Amino acid sequence: MSTEKIHVYFVPGLAAGKEIFRNISLPKHRYELHIIDWLIPEKKEPLSSYAKRMAAFVREPNSVLIGVSFGGVMVQEMASFLALRKLIIISSVKRRKELPTRLKVVKKTLAYKLVPTSLVLSANDLTRFAIGPKTEKRLRLYQEYLHVRDKQYLDWAIENMVCWQRKVVDPAVVHIHGDSDVVFPVKNIENSIQIPGGTHIMILNKGSVISKKIIEVIENK
Repeated sequence: MSTEKIHVYFVPGLAAGKEIFRNISLPKHRYELHIIDWLIPEKKEPLSSYAKRMAAFVREPNSVLIGVSFGGVMVQEMASFLALRKLIIISSVKRRKELPTRLKVVKKTLAYKLVPTSLVLSANDLTRFAIGPKTEKRLRLYQEYLHVRDKQYLDWAIENMVCWQRKVVDPAVVHIHGDSDVVFPVKNIENSIQIPGGTHIMILNKGSVISKKIIEVIENK
């Protein structure tokens, strides 16, 4: 077995910071972990342009790229500019068809444009948008990790999540998804590795299970 470390890059969920990965543990002798922080987008910046800027942070060839939720959408766009060992998404979607009906309605009615982002900058409201209306315990757990409150970023990220246009699944994507995810219900998700009892925030409360699955995916030749 090669002694050279495998570099693993992570992109967090919408508005989240690097702390969201605190419960992910991969053997240090085998893996080198990197977290890519969200950039502030240029005004009306195309998703492809933003993805190219994010991809520039992946400096080692043959790396693993992992994204959570909206970060999963982002890594799929970033992959166009990279030669990767593995591309993994967690609690996310692989194409527009997998989005829930409520987000499709939001796009069709342009509802995301009608509510000023400044009105959802509070931790509770932003958390509900990021992970869905669920229990107060989960809201409190996740809101600790929402650090990107820049209005320009939020406007841009929400619009690009709701209006994501990908129709064809990238065959390289490996999808890890919870069977109790209320943001992206598993009934809409095709070809995923399902985590029993996994919610949209399973990256936080099922870290050991997710870590094990990540290792299995990476080491699967």
